[in-house]
Amino acid sequence: MSDSLQTLLDTLPQIGEVRWIATRPERGATMEIVSAVEAVAGKGLTGDRYASRNGKRQVTLIQWEHLAVIGGLLGRPAIEPELLRRNIAVAGLNLLALKNKRFAIGDAVLEYTGLCHPCSQMETRFGPGGYNAVRGHGGITARILESGVIRVNDKVRVLEK
Repeated sequence: MSDSLQTLLDTLPQIGEVRWIATRPERGATMEIVSAVEAVAGKGLTGDRYASRNGKRQVTLIQWEHLAVIGGLLGRPAIEPELLRRNIAVAGLNLLALKNKRFAIGDAVLEYTGLCHPCSQMETRFGPGGYNAVRGHGGITARILESGVIRVNDKVRVLEK
């Protein structure tokens, strides 16, 4: 007997781990790499330029394993996460499987809000083909539902509905 598609989508026993955290104080500014950050419900990450907005892009997350994929597509070693300008890099959990789900990182509770597509800066940053190397590997966006501190090495786990 085969499982329904919904059952398959809802089965996510893996637990991820935060490998890297950074904030963007303003547009184009150097990423500030930190070991912990406060996630404020309805706002964003303290010190990040998106923290003053109540939108769907309060936090951006990148799949740690995709850093090597992007590097490979560019013909180079794994890229550094700050080059993609995302806030949090997560290993061990397929971020795309978080669609329509709530998840906890450390003390904070977040909700998937969409894909984080590459921008034209990727072409400038990586050279010709940079934009296309990141396509499909740009990570996700999320909103913060419950405040809390997020730290490097925190577990990332899906919450029950």
